[in-house]
Amino acid sequence: MPLRIVDAFTDRPFTGNPAGVLLLDAFPDDERLQQVALEVNHAETAFAHPLPGGGGADWALRWFTPATEVDMCGHATLATAHVLHSTGAHEGPVRFATRSGVLGATPEADGSITLDFPTAPLTPVEVPSGVAEALGAEPLVAFDTGPNVGDLVLELADEKTVRALAPDHRALAAYSERGVIATARAENPATGYDFVSRCFFPRIGIDEDPVTGSAHTALAPFWSERLGRPDLTGLQASPRSGRVRTRLRGDRTLLNGRAVTVIEGELLA
Repeated sequence: MPLRIVDAFTDRPFTGNPAGVLLLDAFPDDERLQQVALEVNHAETAFAHPLPGGGGADWALRWFTPATEVDMCGHATLATAHVLHSTGAHEGPVRFATRSGVLGATPEADGSITLDFPTAPLTPVEVPSGVAEALGAEPLVAFDTGPNVGDLVLELADEKTVRALAPDHRALAAYSERGVIATARAENPATGYDFVSRCFFPRIGIDEDPVTGSAHTALAPFWSERLGRPDLTGLQASPRSGRVRTRLRGDRTLLNGRAVTVIEGELLA
């Protein structure tokens, strides 16, 4: 199996979010996929194989963390599209058949890739008891993001508070199906981003995700409503950091970013 490690939502190696990408002829059994993902040991490893022509999608795509399969992953989808286009395995827009429906990826003239994902439905909820202690900051509001994303969005007072978080990851695992998104308005939009976020997913084996595309399907409608604009840029303020450009289109959210391949190899086992 050819294996590539791709840094997504960045144009520089060793930043953004790394993902393993394996292009296959067909999916092996689930146990084998999980073993490979554990060996790669990045937030997600993407497995894809081509589908027969004439259908509703071009490639089948699945994502695994080191601990489990997930329903949606933005950065590993971007990484897979980057590998398809950079290797010539697919030209032009590509449609992926996934557990979250058909997801599109379109290469742009500037070298970036635009993903077409479903917009997460946001439902206001009470701030859960104890989540402030687990997170290390008092949320202003809380929103559920629905079944595809499965996160709890918490708005915090300001960007400095988001950047300074040092949460109790084990305690946070109790508050949502997948994880917790902490976000705040950018302190200075002149720096090139409109909002910041950090994403914690200890429930699925990822204490903090470097850059989370799927989270931005919730952050895009959240901040578009508050800032009054459909086109925004989010900075995920993890130690590796990365930027996601978002465009809200009703029930679809476009996520734009770049990716760079940092390792090419072969899985021998």
